Amino acid sequence: MYQAAPNLSRTPSAYFDEEHSADVVNGRMGQDINPRLKQVMSVLVKHLHAAVKEIEPTHDEWFAAIRFLTETGQMCNEWRQEYILLSDILGVSMLVDAINHRRPSGATPNTILGPFYVENAPQYENGANICLDGKGEPLVVAGRVTDISGNPIPNAKLEVWQTNDDGFYDVQQKGIQPDSNLRGVFTSDAEGGYSFKSVKPRHYPIPSDGPVGKLLGAMGRHPNRAAHLHFIVTAPGYEPVITHIFTPDCPYLPGDAVFGVKSELIADFKKVDDIDAARAVGFEAPFWSVTWDFALAPTAKPQRTIA
Repeated sequence: MYQAAPNLSRTPSAYFDEEHSADVVNGRMGQDINPRLKQVMSVLVKHLHAAVKEIEPTHDEWFAAIRFLTETGQMCNEWRQEYILLSDILGVSMLVDAINHRRPSGATPNTILGPFYVENAPQYENGANICLDGKGEPLVVAGRVTDISGNPIPNAKLEVWQTNDDGFYDVQQKGIQPDSNLRGVFTSDAEGGYSFKSVKPRHYPIPSDGPVGKLLGAMGRHPNRAAHLHFIVTAPGYEPVITHIFTPDCPYLPGDAVFGVKSELIADFKKVDDIDAARAVGFEAPFWSVTWDFALAPTAKPQRTIA
């Protein structure tokens, strides 16, 4: 007896159509894939298709988006990560960081890493000066590393980096700035104390010569970051802290281009005119001084990963 073939066109999620596009794509995923990958890709496809349907891009607009992503990848190299910059200016870096660092009260909050962190910076003794080009207003930074109860954490590792007074990181000016200018690694003492000399940070623009900078301009946004020093503070048994401290007098605090400012991280930078105090730290008066303590939270449970 003749039996007609099943009408697959009526089978839900079998073939592509505009109305059910995301369901069709997600329906093609295998059954034995990593569950976390399946969850992530299902959500991304769902929201990407929803965005395309709401925007209704032309073919030219869609290819412009593809060209933008291509150019963003081509801009990346060993010291510049344009995709991190894109994530930063869209606020995604800060959102991901906030989700992953919901810390107990009293712990130092995180901010973004930024695209100019460099591993293996020089190790210095406490009190050393990391400014190698002599530019800028002298600054002394000191404080303690403690747990959230205020107990000192000795032998904590503090990595610090910042731009010079011209607004550039050393890796942006190879052959102009000394290597490892305004970068250093310090270790807290038995009382959790640390200290170093530097220069007062100033605001600066994020790199605007690439596709991300052009996108910022097209959106009518400025590229400036509020003046800050970067820190990574680590110690065994404690959550690492990736953070900044900001100067209170910077005009870009409320409009930081990468949304990195948190009110808890605005420090009290004091101008010191005392000649004896300046001599004690090897500076001429006036100089700047800031005291900043880091409070580390105990190590949390392991994070989920996509294998």
